[in-house]
Amino acid sequence: MTDFAAWSRAIQTRTENVLAALLPDADIAPEQLHAAMRYVCLGGGKRVRPMLAYAAGEAVGTEVARIDRAAAAVEMIHVYSLTHDDLPCMDDDDLRRGKPTCHVAYDEATALLVGDALQSLAFETLAHPVAASEAGVQVEMLRLLARASGSRGMAGGQAVDLVATGRALDLAELEFMHIHKTGALIQSAVLLGALAGGALETGTRERLERYARCIGLAFQVMDDVLDAETDTATLGKTAGKDAAQGKATYLTLMNVKEARAYAHELLDDALEAIQPFGERGLRLAQIARFIVERRY
Repeated sequence: MTDFAAWSRAIQTRTENVLAALLPDADIAPEQLHAAMRYVCLGGGKRVRPMLAYAAGEAVGTEVARIDRAAAAVEMIHVYSLTHDDLPCMDDDDLRRGKPTCHVAYDEATALLVGDALQSLAFETLAHPVAASEAGVQVEMLRLLARASGSRGMAGGQAVDLVATGRALDLAELEFMHIHKTGALIQSAVLLGALAGGALETGTRERLERYARCIGLAFQVMDDVLDAETDTATLGKTAGKDAAQGKATYLTLMNVKEARAYAHELLDDALEAIQPFGERGLRLAQIARFIVERRY
């Protein structure tokens, strides 16, 4: 199946089913917390990070079933970050994935606990014996996800974003922020999907890391463009929020045409990085193109 749309739908369905099986049922105490965890995780989202995990696994020959827990763990971390980002003390948003954010649908305390619980469940999920073929590699996978989630990854990038609100950043400062805030978790998705099948040769790992760095930045460039050009209904989240809040974005440094051109430069670099994988890297290439050409 070479059709990307069909493959991506299949991965989205697979991810939904894996998450539904791993998340606690809503009738298990504490019922509200578990219901809210399912509310934020299920029934929405592009599932780009799980797609990257499966695609990277395919590139190195990892068994598909082996990737399920790595993909789910990364998505849990991502959803936890969205849940916390939407809180009034952070970005204060009311809409996510086309429905009310967690603190609106439930309350702020529940939303805070949902993020905490999803973070813990992600590591529990990745620590299961079936998540990796080798114990030593599994420890490395846990370390990677922890680093990507913490102060030298996603949380650190968000901290930089908050401090930078209302002031101008140059390109190097902006990309430092996004390499941590967005790129770190994207890179971990790629590496976890590949590592689930075993240790990687140095050259293979370096190619995947380069690819992930490029698409992580391209993803954010296009997010900034779409935030300025696309309506709320299409995005599934509040459009124009970054500009209204004085956030540092690529569009504070370049116009839309320049931003799109830069995203395509990053795409070309990403495709060059995975060229040695040949046909096995098809899905990685398709995802990179989707990231740059998407409309939502």
